[in-house]
Amino acid sequence: MIRLVIVDDHPIVRGGLRDTFAQADDIVVVGEAGDGAEGVERAMSLAADVVLMDIRMPGMDGVAATAALSERSPSARVLILTTFDSESDVLPAIEAGAIGYLLKDALPDELMRAVRAAARGESVLAPSATQHLMGQVRKSGNGALTDREKEVLQHVANGSSNREVAAALFIGEASIKTHLQHIYDKLGVRDRASAVAEGYRRRLLI
Repeated sequence: MIRLVIVDDHPIVRGGLRDTFAQADDIVVVGEAGDGAEGVERAMSLAADVVLMDIRMPGMDGVAATAALSERSPSARVLILTTFDSESDVLPAIEAGAIGYLLKDALPDELMRAVRAAARGESVLAPSATQHLMGQVRKSGNGALTDREKEVLQHVANGSSNREVAAALFIGEASIKTHLQHIYDKLGVRDRASAVAEGYRRRLLI
């Protein structure tokens, strides 16, 4: 059985999802939560295989909760389920460690297939999320820093540590290290100080 935890701040949404998965004979909803912090604790205490996570919630949002679960309970697969599909929503969620990104207009059968795929460690993406990720790959490949990489570099230029940058951007420290490596590669440098200097030279920093 796939152990599923549903994290959404709307009780009606949680109830609808619970009813949807009651139709599956291989998925059991073992818990629910109304915000990210509670979701992290429930997922860990209930040994969830998959966490169905909303993005925008009061307190700890879905991106921060996903990052926390990725670090504290990497065996729990986070599948984002939201109404928002802008690049500013999709990319941070994937960077935080989400294995998939779906929209709430998905059909019940799609949701069940997605949960099963996530439990197997397979990525599941809504078409709009795929487009955003492909656009990000194209931007990354042309040598220009992405908006997120510029954010990271600006924080580094302001003297922030990796941990402080991660906290400010609500992503994991591992993601910051990855961003920094991409920045070094694109700018042709080997360390933080050189990256900052090159960033100012190219007028990427303020």
